[in-house]
Amino acid sequence: MEKIVRKERENLGYEIISEEAAKEAGKVIADVVANIETVIKGKHQQVEMVLLTMLAEGHVLIEDIPGTGKTSLVSSLARSVGCDYKRIQFTPDVMPSDISGFSVYNQKSGEFEFRPGAAMSNLVLADEINRASAKTQSAMLEMMEERQVTVDGVTYRMESPFIVLATQNPIDQLGTYQLPEAQIDRFMVKLSMGYPEFSDELSIVMHGRQNRSELNSIISGEDVKDLIEKTSHVDCGELVSSYIVRIAEATRHHGDVKLGASPRGSIALYSLSRAYALARGRNYVIPDDIKYLAPYVLAHRLILTHGAKTEKKDPKAIIEEIVKTVAVPTGR
Repeated sequence: MEKIVRKERENLGYEIISEEAAKEAGKVIADVVANIETVIKGKHQQVEMVLLTMLAEGHVLIEDIPGTGKTSLVSSLARSVGCDYKRIQFTPDVMPSDISGFSVYNQKSGEFEFRPGAAMSNLVLADEINRASAKTQSAMLEMMEERQVTVDGVTYRMESPFIVLATQNPIDQLGTYQLPEAQIDRFMVKLSMGYPEFSDELSIVMHGRQNRSELNSIISGEDVKDLIEKTSHVDCGELVSSYIVRIAEATRHHGDVKLGASPRGSIALYSLSRAYALARGRNYVIPDDIKYLAPYVLAHRLILTHGAKTEKKDPKAIIEEIVKTVAVPTGR
């Protein structure tokens, strides 16, 4: 097995970070999560998953009822990592130019000047994204996938780090537009906040405002870039990568699934698993990381059959079932 691992590492195409660097990075990530948890109580998994998605250079879709802390989570993350943060409140009259920006003619200079839109930031909160029209939602696609916007033929790059955190309310459907599958597929992770436990809600009620006002930056934007760079040097060789692909393939042949996870889903699981391993102070990914992350990354990409929808089957449960049936790689 040791020979297989050594041979795999020679063919990775990147240098693996040292164990010491991985442990140090893991402590930094834990400190940021703990800082956010002074405001967002009892939601460790959600807080960590949003931060790791940022390090994996992905985007998050948070679907939950109003008042569960979605906006507070995003603003707390922005303050903890010392990055710019902008919020877009989506309504049917929001135009694509409000997001990407637009050119304005300057009479003094006689030239057109670019006015950045709300999306030109490190962290972008797309609040109630399903209230925007299909045309406005499509303006998000280039930004999320290519990390750039094009206005009047000129391309403007997003500054790193960049993450879109979109929210939608699953209860109130009046005046909403369903997100197209192409856009849902561009979200690395889909989360739900849920109600807090009694003790956590009591702490939020009594100390929430004070905790938000006292929240300070733990790291800077440059530190986040450094963590992103370290994430890209975590070992995820052929054996574990093949495990990811086999799980994604299994979703395409499941009896309850009409349309399975795309290759983009495999790439997302690969990237997020490296960030998760780094958060655990490891410089390598193990199959257990994939098992834990698969429901977060793949479930929202599945389109179920009519029968499965009628029986109200849960996509996450289907992913968990698939993970149990796919054999864990142990060698060639």
